Amino acid sequence: MKVNEIFYSLQGEGITAGYPTVFIRLTGCNLRCLYCDTVYAYEEGQEMSVKDVADRVHEYGAHYVCITGGEPLQQKAELKLLLSLLNRYTVTIETNGSLSLEDLSFNYCHFAMDIKTPGSGMHLYNDFSNIEFLRSKDEIKFIIGSRTDYDFARGIIEKYKLAQKVIVTFSPVFGLEPRFLAQWVLEDKLFFVRVQLQIHKYIWEPGARGV
Repeated sequence: MKVNEIFYSLQGEGITAGYPTVFIRLTGCNLRCLYCDTVYAYEEGQEMSVKDVADRVHEYGAHYVCITGGEPLQQKAELKLLLSLLNRYTVTIETNGSLSLEDLSFNYCHFAMDIKTPGSGMHLYNDFSNIEFLRSKDEIKFIIGSRTDYDFARGIIEKYKLAQKVIVTFSPVFGLEPRFLAQWVLEDKLFFVRVQLQIHKYIWEPGARGV
């Protein structure tokens, strides 16, 4: 499989935010979000065997593992094998929501799946059929860059009744004043939405790699 980087840091976002985590960032992505902060993962990387990747994870000894990208589902065959070698860990797969989850095993992982908002420029690529494969422990994440994005996310939540199905998180695009997003959620009484920040960008420099 083609791997951009493997590193150990604090999880900066999502339902395991704050936990020491081993990150496996895979190379390649089928989308080009306007706010992407990992454009270096589009092409950069080196080929590694699945066993070598798992061995690197074992060396760190952390309980939490995050497989991210790029877009991990572009290497689905290798990903399936890797998951079977990481079944002792709590594994999160971060995916952009445009590729099908249908034939992935749920035994070894949970998902943090984006639903792209208009501000990403990629919202027409959302595969909403993925929602039926998610469980109550999985996360759907909306990245919010404007009121338009917020209203779009709220509409999707209502249409697909996400509050009854998954964990829903809103994350402001880095640079958007978080208090605006917080105020919108409070005013609309979205009691089931978890507003989160990318804490690694506050601990380290926003553009830092390997953190």
